[in-house]
Amino acid sequence: MKVLPFPCIRPVPELAADVAALPYDVFDRAEAAAYAEAHPLSFLNIDRPETQFGPEQDMYAPEVYKRGAELLRRRIDDGVYIEDGNRAYYIYELSWRGRVQTGITCVCSVDEYEQGVIKRHELTREDKERDRVEHIRALGCQTGPIFLTYRDQPVLDMIIEAAKTASPLYDFTDDEGVRQRVWEVVRAEAVEAVGAMLAQVPCAYIADGHHRTASAMRVAQEQRAAAREAGTFTGKEPFNFFLAVLFPASQLTILPYNRVVADRRGMTANELCERVRQAGFAVERADGPVEPQAPGRMGMYCEGTWYALDASEDLVRDAVDPVAVLDVTLLQKHVLEPILGIGDVRNDARIGFVGGIRGTEELERRAGADGVAFSMCATSVGQLLDVADAGLLMPPKSTWFEPKLRSGLFIHRIAPKR
Repeated sequence: MKVLPFPCIRPVPELAADVAALPYDVFDRAEAAAYAEAHPLSFLNIDRPETQFGPEQDMYAPEVYKRGAELLRRRIDDGVYIEDGNRAYYIYELSWRGRVQTGITCVCSVDEYEQGVIKRHELTREDKERDRVEHIRALGCQTGPIFLTYRDQPVLDMIIEAAKTASPLYDFTDDEGVRQRVWEVVRAEAVEAVGAMLAQVPCAYIADGHHRTASAMRVAQEQRAAAREAGTFTGKEPFNFFLAVLFPASQLTILPYNRVVADRRGMTANELCERVRQAGFAVERADGPVEPQAPGRMGMYCEGTWYALDASEDLVRDAVDPVAVLDVTLLQKHVLEPILGIGDVRNDARIGFVGGIRGTEELERRAGADGVAFSMCATSVGQLLDVADAGLLMPPKSTWFEPKLRSGLFIHRIAPKR
């Protein structure tokens, strides 16, 4: 793979904890506005610039993205950020609930994404792509690193661990209890060693950030066309690469991505249970919340009661590829679509998705009196890799990775300063 060091816009160490923000898309609009107001230095103010306006403001209007660009320039001028001209890799370690994952912050080739060397497992939505395209255009920067993974490379792991013996550039614990540590790899021989090992990684997989990757590609295509028309295109311009962090697959944690449907199409709990049984699931009333730990088991909550659902052997046996065997696929094919009428999970307003980090209490709250919630077993990292290797796509919202990468610690400029 072509994985390069890059000159990074990054916060000064003493303000890194104040700047680092959860990804832009884990907040709804009200949550983002409240968090940005309470944390004025948080990168969320730049990542979600509609937070600088009132709730009536069109969040996709040109002036919103312009405000984000102005705010980034101000933060650089005020000394919150520095523009480090050194081409460096950054070792990025996250420690959470007794687990540690360590990746390499870098820039990856847009060409390799287009060629399938960097593999995807989800479709994207046009509206979400367009939002990030406009954000990149306005700022002239890529600001949210793409979360990539690769099949473990033991020698590369050894090089990464050796780099961690130095004093970290950043070391803080964030609001979510995740310890964040970063080391800069800038010495020429160290950069060369890391680059040589990364070149031996045959492929990578998008774990989280499909929309940001697709948006980076679209901006690159635009800027390539302009450069070719001007006769200046070289293939080495920064826009030919996108900001990413590469983690070994064995270190990743995937939590369940649960489902909530706003209504039961007029069915009582008993009627719904009977329909689910007819679809090929064993249904048993549970004493409390069901948090599945093995494939084939799901939880269902409606009318104040939890039920355990177990897919029959026939349903699993009929699954003929790495996507068909996923629990989210079994639920969609046999329950959500035929029983609850959810045919297009990407666009149907009746269905919502709740990351496992929020717990079963959030499912109960969102289901309310009229809806139904489903708790899922987490998709495994191995299943994700198998799906991507087969050139297939998972159903939307199949994986929820924790901990989330923070935005604002690493920024990749792809256009000249304006």
